[in-house]
Amino acid sequence: MKKWIIGILLFVICIGAGGYFYLKPSAQETTSFTRTGVAQKGTLEVNVSGSGSIEAINSKDLLSETNAEVDEVLVSVNQKVKKGDELVSFTDGSDSIVAPFSGTITSLSVAAGNRVNQGTVVAHITDYNNLQTTIGVDELDISKVKVGQTVNIDVSAFPGTKYTGKVSDVAREGEVTNGVSTFNVNVKLNNITNLKVGMTTESSILVQKKENVVYVPVEAINTRNNVKYVIVNSSSSNSDKSTTNTVEVKTGLTNENYVEITSGIEAGQEVVLPQIQSSNSNRFGQGGFQFGGGGNFSGREMGGERMMIRNGNGGGNK
Repeated sequence: MKKWIIGILLFVICIGAGGYFYLKPSAQETTSFTRTGVAQKGTLEVNVSGSGSIEAINSKDLLSETNAEVDEVLVSVNQKVKKGDELVSFTDGSDSIVAPFSGTITSLSVAAGNRVNQGTVVAHITDYNNLQTTIGVDELDISKVKVGQTVNIDVSAFPGTKYTGKVSDVAREGEVTNGVSTFNVNVKLNNITNLKVGMTTESSILVQKKENVVYVPVEAINTRNNVKYVIVNSSSSNSDKSTTNTVEVKTGLTNENYVEITSGIEAGQEVVLPQIQSSNSNRFGQGGFQFGGGGNFSGREMGGERMMIRNGNGGGNK
């Protein structure tokens, strides 16, 4: 009997120990992948971006300026009118209400025979032929935005259609939210085909542009003791092996994608980017990628900027 019990206990202990060693996480293996990029030459465009919605530039409530009885309402809802057209007249001979600008009557709140008081809203007019979008721009970028700058606009309702506009007004006062100040920028649309008031937009304002400049991925830039440098790959003429050299550089235009190099390296030179580390677990197939150390540019420093490349060789990372 005792032998039988001892056998069962030994069996349970063996099963438990085997399960522990099987389920115990194995040591992770880490593999580093070296990345490089090539200094390119082309045109850099720095853009400040923001989201907003479409609104009419001219939209106004029309108020009665007198206490009087309405004699005649000369328009109807959804009727288009021209600037100066008579809209509502009064029995006492008071000045009629006229259209302050060309547009569409979107609402009427009076009829012939009604008595209105001074300040009463009698109608609303909206000009749908002149539309704009208003976007909020971060305080770090607002100094770069000027009236007249070109704007590329994406409308959520029409993802395949490109719209353009011009900056028409830049707010002088900002709005603070969670310690960050943003400034409203009005953009007048050049083409309003199919657009309706209230549609959401993403706008990109061209604030800087340079042609024939050398640039590298932002991750290639390192900083030590306030000195910027890149690590350059160079091949030996007597060997297939490559060596790396640290080269001090001067930079110009920059944002989260690319950095202009004004001195230090030339187009075509290969620069080293931060390593990617891949962690793998032999037991469960777990793993992931982790970037090594790299550039010294934070998202806050870049604000809402984006940089586009045009007319260049189109450098990607490899």
